Amino acid sequence: MLQATRRDGTSGHQQSLGDHRHKDGALVETATVFSRSGTRTGWPEPLRLLRPDGTIDPGSPVRLEVTGELCRQLYRDMLLARRLDQEAYNLQRQGELGLWLSCQGQEAAQVGSIRATRETDWVFPSYREHAVGLVRGLSPGELLSQWRGCSHSGWDPTKYNLHMYSLVLGTQALHATGYAMGVRAERADEVVLAYLGDGATSQGDVSEALNWAVIANVPIIFFCQNNQWAISTPVSAQTGTPLHQRAAGFGLDATYVDGNDVLAVYAVTRDQADRVRSGGVPGFVEALTYRMAGHSTSDDPRRYRDAAEVEAWQLRDPLTRLLAYMEAQDWADPRWGDQLRDEADQLAADTRAACFALPPPLLEDTFRNTLVTETGPLRAERERFTAYRESFL
Repeated sequence: MLQATRRDGTSGHQQSLGDHRHKDGALVETATVFSRSGTRTGWPEPLRLLRPDGTIDPGSPVRLEVTGELCRQLYRDMLLARRLDQEAYNLQRQGELGLWLSCQGQEAAQVGSIRATRETDWVFPSYREHAVGLVRGLSPGELLSQWRGCSHSGWDPTKYNLHMYSLVLGTQALHATGYAMGVRAERADEVVLAYLGDGATSQGDVSEALNWAVIANVPIIFFCQNNQWAISTPVSAQTGTPLHQRAAGFGLDATYVDGNDVLAVYAVTRDQADRVRSGGVPGFVEALTYRMAGHSTSDDPRRYRDAAEVEAWQLRDPLTRLLAYMEAQDWADPRWGDQLRDEADQLAADTRAACFALPPPLLEDTFRNTLVTETGPLRAERERFTAYRESFL
């Protein structure tokens, strides 16, 4: 059982991390991790299992059977996601993509959470869940299509049980809640996982989704990647209360975890999924992480945050942390490392090739997609445009 920040369903009293009593009477231990720049003192610290130096915290309340197979899978997922992310960033800087939103630094939060779900569970991302997409099986071309301006979404959501990216902040929280209502009505054995960032919690859509999810008691987990910056606005300027405590106030079962500890994220999300799947109240996971790059390739983070802050978070890199632990356990032999690097190199090459191979969009599709069913006037307008375009060929 994970000890975490939860709402006591019996008395309605909100518990918090620290030396407090949980509703079952057990003492909740504080998992010491690190202070957060830009946040208020006295806020609770997140659960963790793996320290930043790559050693297990023996006093952690997180329970997980850690195996070499699990660690190698999680590390591979994170490494491949980072390589694709860097290649896509390079492509944007070379003018091949219109925009790119990097997930560098957030790989543990994404990989640990998505690996804790079943393939039949539906996922609603925001717009930088590239690691989630890779784990679910998306190809580089499918991930890049939208950012190259070739499609509204590069993949079929029903093929991967992964909804398209939502660029309008926070809207996916409502979409996910509505879908979860359908799951509950059909009594399906599914859990819905909705990703959002700390900035999205300032949107009314998210508050409405949290409240409605609890009232309707739908099988959903909201996974908040608190990367501490909503473009140039720090978390401290967005909220006076930790985000997981706000969620607990709505009635969700809320957990606060070190988002750069992939093992803790995996354990926390797995326990939340098991609990929600068995009929428990909706869950909320706040994963404390850090956005290493800018908000997007249109953003210059040097204008609003200190280089020292970025350097401090580089020391908490999720990949370095897990690899250090694996090497200490003799779970990362050189041959495995060489094979993984070769796989990453191939993924980078495939990403570039897939980007260049994406077909340009047809303007005729704009006419076809304006309405669900193309009307006669729209069809006529499209045909006139096609005739005009072909007159230049």
